[in-house]
Amino acid sequence: MNVLSQPGIAVVGTRHPTPYGTGMAERLSIDLAARGLAIFSGMARGVDTAAHRGAIAAKGKTLAVFGTGVDVLYPKENSRLSEQILSLGGALISEFALGTFAAPQNFPTRNRIISGMSIGVLVVEAAEYSGTRITARCALEQNRDVFAVPGNVTNKNSWGPNTLIKQGAKLVATWEDVWEELPENVRLALTPAEPDESSAGQTASLFPSNDPLSPHERKIFALLKADEATHIDEIVERLEPDMSSSEIFAALFELELAGKVKQLSGKNFVKSF
Repeated sequence: MNVLSQPGIAVVGTRHPTPYGTGMAERLSIDLAARGLAIFSGMARGVDTAAHRGAIAAKGKTLAVFGTGVDVLYPKENSRLSEQILSLGGALISEFALGTFAAPQNFPTRNRIISGMSIGVLVVEAAEYSGTRITARCALEQNRDVFAVPGNVTNKNSWGPNTLIKQGAKLVATWEDVWEELPENVRLALTPAEPDESSAGQTASLFPSNDPLSPHERKIFALLKADEATHIDEIVERLEPDMSSSEIFAALFELELAGKVKQLSGKNFVKSF
């Protein structure tokens, strides 16, 4: 099926997400793309990039709507991502003429296309004054569903989704929360694919997993946060009275293999989703 005619969900949010926001955007996109939905976004840094990557990880289709000419990649570091999108049957589109540079006013303008092409818009993280807010407003004007992932109330990026939920947007904790709101004809038309083995058992959720952990793994997992990175030195310092360094490193390794913990640059760790 051509991605332009494929049912899809827009996944949008801030250019400066927390690890939690990045993880939820990517994980939800993996889960939804694996079940036949296209993922639409804007190729911007942050949540957009995470959404496109999630769709690619699921071997699904994703479409990027540029705020530049389709021949002007922005940001430039996403050149490899754009190649992956095309190689899997996705698309890069723009309403702007070839050669149009990245003018700030172009990006809010293109947001109406992202929402208009979609069945609904899923907001992951967004500050009070952001382009994501414009996308959500466009979605409402276009009679599209609006979904939002709730966030930490002390984080400024949670203002957007939390406010949308207060105003009636559908709260999303897992991909099922989006799926059950899809029109019946769309659900019937899609043939849910089995998720890729690499994503099996790692469905995004705001709620802790009941999977059994070893005592050491449980202590480390309880220490880590989803929206704030913890450095390895702090983990060792807080747990060393009960665990040796080698036991900590071994448990962290097992948690990473299980997909429950993610290592960021500089030996920082966060809970995965």
